[in-house]
Parts: sequence; structure tokens; C-alpha cells
Amino acid sequence: MDLRCVWMLRLLCLVLTVQASAQEGFKEVVLKQLGLSEVPKLHKRDLVGLVIPDHVKNKYMSMLKRQRVKRRALPSLAGILRGIPGHTGEVLYSDTTTRQKLMFDMEGRIPKNSEVTMAELKLFKKPLDRANLPARQSHRPVSNARVSVYWVQRQHDGTNRTSLIDSRLVPIRESGWKSFDVTQAVHYWLRNKRREPMFLEVWIEGERVGSYASEVAKAVRFTSQDPKDKALGKPELVLYTLDLDDYGSPGDCREEAVMGKSTCCRQKHYISFRELPWAQHWILEPAGFQAYRCSGSCLQPPRALRRPGPGQRSCAVAASSALPIIYLVKRGNHTEIEAAEFPNMIVERCSCVTDG
Repeated sequence: MDLRCVWMLRLLCLVLTVQASAQEGFKEVVLKQLGLSEVPKLHKRDLVGLVIPDHVKNKYMSMLKRQRVKRRALPSLAGILRGIPGHTGEVLYSDTTTRQKLMFDMEGRIPKNSEVTMAELKLFKKPLDRANLPARQSHRPVSNARVSVYWVQRQHDGTNRTSLIDSRLVPIRESGWKSFDVTQAVHYWLRNKRREPMFLEVWIEGERVGSYASEVAKAVRFTSQDPKDKALGKPELVLYTLDLDDYGSPGDCREEAVMGKSTCCRQKHYISFRELPWAQHWILEPAGFQAYRCSGSCLQPPRALRRPGPGQRSCAVAASSALPIIYLVKRGNHTEIEAAEFPNMIVERCSCVTDG
């Protein structure tokens, strides 16, 4: 083995050691935020038949919407992607619910050097057929159904994993277009870099717990992608993009930043919970997140202007935001589902600061 190969192997070992150390550090941060001493001992089988309670789902969606970052520029309409017939598959955790699988061909639909700032799934709710409503019950009436949208990720073993994207109450007696924010699903699809369509799943559930609410929800019908469904208003995916040449986000790194040739900026750094062995069966939502990190150099003041004491100026986090999650907790022999926020997990802005 020549010296070049030895040097490459040593470099690879160093990189793997650094990555393992970074993952361990991230795990310690997560455990500390949740007040846990160790990761709960969970297995893939713990997810089978698991139900995410409505109050946990609502809390998570509320936190997600509160944490969404406001854009510096208004998005422009890039195009509408119409649905094509999809396929069905199993999920690792699910509810007893009415479901609809959707498939959108994304290849070549997002312009080069652009960023998807918003994506909307538009579903057309058919007029209510009162014949589908169950007989009136003695308890309080039901006015809405809960409609949730999930991104479906195909696993290498042939199963599917779902990630909650948006959820809202839809009035049962209203018809017409209903919009759902699926920006996160498009970002997941872009992250995977697979040359395949994007799969979504629509779940229709009862407004509240109980068989009557569940039966009423079954009367909600959206136009499907099935060619046999002759109703007007097929599912649509509306994309909004920014041309980065004209509206590049100030403070975000470009390609030269990766090579260390840029001034202080915010660089993309994606963390996938599905790829972390200690997190994949423990953290249910989200599948991962864009954490970002600060990169680049900072101009130093001339020596004549430097004050004694403080060190050099360096690129550091100037603002950050929280990350909402849904996770599992083991309490004795019981497995419970909770929602919480991790503060300071997403870098929002970087700037040059003086050490000390």
C-alpha cells in the first residue's frame, strides 16, 4: 500500500471520528432538552399500530406554524403540477382512517438556481351526499372532519414511512377547494434527490375521538387522481419559487462558501433523524430538518485600531429558532407520544463577532 492510500485511509478515519463525535454531541443536546438521561429503548415493532393522539398532532402543527420563518421577498408562482395515478403501500404507524394516495411528477418542474419558498396542495371537496351521513345520535353534533397530509418516503425494504406535513379541520357541509401547506414535503423530496415522483397521503379522520365522529368523517370526499373519477377539480400541487439570481437570501452561502472562500454566511446543513440509529425509532416527526451552520471568514480591523483584550472576529450564530418534534417516551411498560420544542436548533442568521 503506497503512502497516498495510507494518507487517504487516515483522513477517512478522522472524518468518521469527527462525524461520530458530532452525532454524540447532538444526541446529548437532545436528551438534555427533554430532561432524559438516556435514549428510550425502542424498536421498529413499537411503531406498528401506533396512534398519534389528536391533541399531540394539534400541538405539533401549532408549534410548526408559529416557527415558520418569514421570507424577505414575496414568492412568485412557478407552476401547477397536476396529479397522476399513484400506488398504495404500508406505513409503520397509522390510524384507522379514510386515506387517499397522491403522486406528483416533479422531474424538471423546479427551475434551476431557484428555491421553493412555498408549496400548496389543493384538493377539491365534493358536495356532501347526505345519504352517506350516519343517523343522528343523542350526543353533540359533529361539524368538521380532520384532514391531515403526510409525505410518504419509500424505504429500501419495500415499506413506506410517513411524515406529518399539515393538518386542519374541514367543514363537512362545505364544498370547493381546500389548500394545505406542503412546503416541507417538497423540501424532503428535494433532499432525497431521487428521480421518482413525490408521494403524499391524505388522511380523513373524525373531528374528535368517538365512533360517531369517525362515521361522519367518512362522508367527506375529495376528487381523486383516478381517471375514472369524472368530477371536476383534480388534486393540484402549486409551487412558488424565488430566482436566486435576483432574490438570493442575504446572508446565505453560495457555492464558493463551501470551498472556504466566502465571507461569513449561513450554510445549509441537513440533519436526518431517519439516518441516526439512536433517533429513527424514537423521534416520529419531523423526518429531518435544515439546521444550517455558520461558515466563512470575517474581516479583521487594522492592527492600529485593535483594542487590547478582545480576540479575532469570527463567524457565529446571531439568531436561531426552535424545532418542534413528536417523540416517544417509555414509562414503565407503556409507550406514550408527546410533542415538544427544542430551542436554538435552527440557525436563522450569522454574523461576525469578536472573541471574548
